[in-house]
Amino acid sequence: MTPQPERDETASTTPGSAAYDIDWGALHERAVALMHAAYAPYSRFPVGVAGLVDDGRVVAGCNVENASYGVALCAECGMVSDLVATGGGRLVAVYCVGADGRPLMPCGRCRQLLWEHGGPTCLLRTPTGVLPMTAVLPQAFGRENLDRLAGQVRTKE
Repeated sequence: MTPQPERDETASTTPGSAAYDIDWGALHERAVALMHAAYAPYSRFPVGVAGLVDDGRVVAGCNVENASYGVALCAECGMVSDLVATGGGRLVAVYCVGADGRPLMPCGRCRQLLWEHGGPTCLLRTPTGVLPMTAVLPQAFGRENLDRLAGQVRTKE
């Protein structure tokens, strides 16, 4: 039996934008469903993730392993691919779970993916509660660093 998520049904606001009502329970359900679809025959560590996009869509992903281990795809990679493939946008909230259905902290590479596609105000449900990306990936490296170092301002592609 999959444990139920902690109840945190409060509306969350992303600074500088509209308020978002984040249904953490629905994100949890979608993440658990994707975790059950994961392809993890080697590690036997299935992971599922679901994210709320700023336009109201929910995107999701699961890990997909490979016999050469190092080229396995994390669930967050699949979710970001789903985000980009279905129109882009910014992640507002993300819930990642492991096989026990409980919140799972993304690895470092995936934290960078979440930063790039959600930014500093994206909220992540962690094992210790909901945290903004600034707490999950402090002093993050992002596009603005590349722009500053290149001496030019990039436009959105």
